[in-house]
Amino acid sequence: MSMLVPMRDGYGKALLKLVEINKKIMVLDADVAKSTRTEWIKNTNPDHFIDMGISEQDMVGTAAGLALGGMIPFATTYCVFLAGRAWDQIRTAVCYNKLNVKLAGAHAGISVGPDGATHQSLEDVALMRVLPNMTVVVPCDALETEKATMAIANLKGPCFIRFGREAVPVITQPDSPFEIGKANVLREGKDVTIMANGAMVYESILAAEQLAQKGIEAGVINLHTVKPLDTECILKAAKSTGVVVTVEEHQKYGGMGGAVAEFLGQNCPVPMGMVAVEDCFGESGTPDELMNKYGLKARHIVEEVLRIMERKSVKV
Repeated sequence: MSMLVPMRDGYGKALLKLVEINKKIMVLDADVAKSTRTEWIKNTNPDHFIDMGISEQDMVGTAAGLALGGMIPFATTYCVFLAGRAWDQIRTAVCYNKLNVKLAGAHAGISVGPDGATHQSLEDVALMRVLPNMTVVVPCDALETEKATMAIANLKGPCFIRFGREAVPVITQPDSPFEIGKANVLREGKDVTIMANGAMVYESILAAEQLAQKGIEAGVINLHTVKPLDTECILKAAKSTGVVVTVEEHQKYGGMGGAVAEFLGQNCPVPMGMVAVEDCFGESGTPDELMNKYGLKARHIVEEVLRIMERKSVKV
């Protein structure tokens, strides 16, 4: 078992590095600093921290103003409130003006657990990727979250990064490559390609190992950047294996799977399946209970791969 570390720790570590190397970095938080790890900045570099209170819309508007003044703001809060409650400000103040604002959505997905449906952000990727000028990144572990946070700080323009609350296995290495817009192939395969991001990358690796025991060679791609998509990598994989299954901790509609389907539908139609939340809200429960109930474990990925592979040889 890999070491378990919350992805938000990677975000906090990156912020600590950023405020030391770039005095233009400003960290904003909507009164959840302990949970998002922005408290680490509050305690060590208070001049680079602003607690906006429970006022997400105002936080994004303030971040836009800071960006206009030449600063690089990181507006941070729970994902569901950032992407949902402040969507109008993100759209009109940030994206329309192409401002250099970084939006960090913590506690994403259904694995936030007992807080229930109101706090389980399952629609945020859809809301963010539809916006012009927005970059959308969903890292897979704490190390990659740290790298992704450093990367978006150096990228000009609006960026959205999403990460969960629970500790998840660290599956990347300190020297593992990370580049915005460039997917990472974690496992080669010839029968099917599994494309995943976030915490679901680990589950996809487990699924590939289980499929190997059935004689199926499944490739696994960490599609950490939802926008811009690595269309070259996606096209190569689709042509190579002829079957694609996307896996994400998000609604089935409008997320990473939707982005892949839009591209492949126009460029390389192949049998495709999706493992995601099936058009419903979550509920209270432990993270593991919820991931099981809503079909987001390795065994569910295996089931979907087997189902879709039956279509591989069917001629329409």
